[in-house]
Amino acid sequence: MSADPERHLIGDDEHGWGADGDFNFEGGCYAKTISLSEEAEPEIYHATKRFGTVLENVVLNPDTHEPDFDDGSRTQNTRAAYPIDAIPNAVPSGRAGQPTNIIMLTADAFGVLPPLAKMTPEQAMYHFLSGYTAKVAGTEIGVTEPEATFSTCFGAPFMPRHPHVYGDLLRRLISEHEVDCWLVNTGWTGGAYGTGRRMPIKDTRALLHAALNGHLKDATFEPDAHFGLQVPTAVPGVDPSLLRPRDTWSDKAAYDAQAIKLAGMFADNFAVFAPYVADAVKNAAPVLQEAAE
Repeated sequence: MSADPERHLIGDDEHGWGADGDFNFEGGCYAKTISLSEEAEPEIYHATKRFGTVLENVVLNPDTHEPDFDDGSRTQNTRAAYPIDAIPNAVPSGRAGQPTNIIMLTADAFGVLPPLAKMTPEQAMYHFLSGYTAKVAGTEIGVTEPEATFSTCFGAPFMPRHPHVYGDLLRRLISEHEVDCWLVNTGWTGGAYGTGRRMPIKDTRALLHAALNGHLKDATFEPDAHFGLQVPTAVPGVDPSLLRPRDTWSDKAAYDAQAIKLAGMFADNFAVFAPYVADAVKNAAPVLQEAAE
């Protein structure tokens, strides 16, 4: 998602947000390459052709030595690492001004979360502290079924202070600069991993462009029944049913059961943070109830 030809790239990962705006402090780029194609991801595809790019777990054609990005026989977790200047529209300074939008990215293998949802500052803090995503078979050794994982602040191993300090700082910065905050789910729709399908990247890009370009400023939103997040009812170029995860499941009761299961995982994980956060943040938690028809 970071390689977008319509936007300048200050960094692929590890950013800071301070009084003067955003800045990158890692440098370099690291991308998953399974099923990588020139059509879908031209910037990353061309970066893999550059001398100095490091390919990890990628199978090479024995005759031409060309990488076969569709070959997942060894693992689905194939990667490429390359310098940031391999992306044509990269910003050498690694700096930008104050953001107008923040995107939190997750890959929900349970097929529950909407592909795009708007969050209040308190919801943003809740989901930042939760750091939810899911592991699936092929990306982690020993994982055969979808497995929820919560990485506090989306980077738990690198946080020396208590997580609520970072979460509250994020909440205050979002409020101070009136930033729109979005949760984007690139995981599964129409069912969980194994029965549903991966969120189409073209729809994810359309949703991101609509949010970043301000096209959703005057959109109509409705709350997700389980997570309370505000979901747009219509986005140009995107099937409206895709925006409402429950509508993509043929078995609505199965969806509700899956949603309640995931909401329970969120609640169990967040219990350790509850003593440190305000009631407004606690109230941003998903609810354990059946969805209305």
